[in-house]
Amino acid sequence: MFNEASGPGPERRDHADILGILARARSTPLKALAENLLDQLGDITVIVNRTGLVMVPMRDTVENVDFHLGEVLVSEAHIADADGRIGYGMITGRDLERAMAMAVVDLSLAGDARAEAVLHFIETERLHQAALDEALMRRVEATRVEMETF
Repeated sequence: MFNEASGPGPERRDHADILGILARARSTPLKALAENLLDQLGDITVIVNRTGLVMVPMRDTVENVDFHLGEVLVSEAHIADADGRIGYGMITGRDLERAMAMAVVDLSLAGDARAEAVLHFIETERLHQAALDEALMRRVEATRVEMETF
């Protein structure tokens, strides 16, 4: 129900993975990369640039049903170039500039030339996020308590 990236083909999954990495990317390097890419993109049209609330989906694993846990504030940007290619960005929180930077990077990937700098940035952020996730899981695991049952 909630995984729109599960469409056919590896391209769809790869794009969803890239958007996930960009959504969690560190703000300063993301914005710097987007600033460098703007000259290469030419004229762009801003379709959407807004903040809003989106529902947070969850799955009840006992009943095996989806439900909405609540709402989260997001910033969203949707842009297009003169050739009709689309760039999209959505991040949690109120940072329209970061969402726009994400959309610019996404738009640059939609073009024919997949800039080496963009792919390097994505891989660097993926590794950084994996390290953060692993460190978090280690801290969580350190709090595990073994209980004996009688």
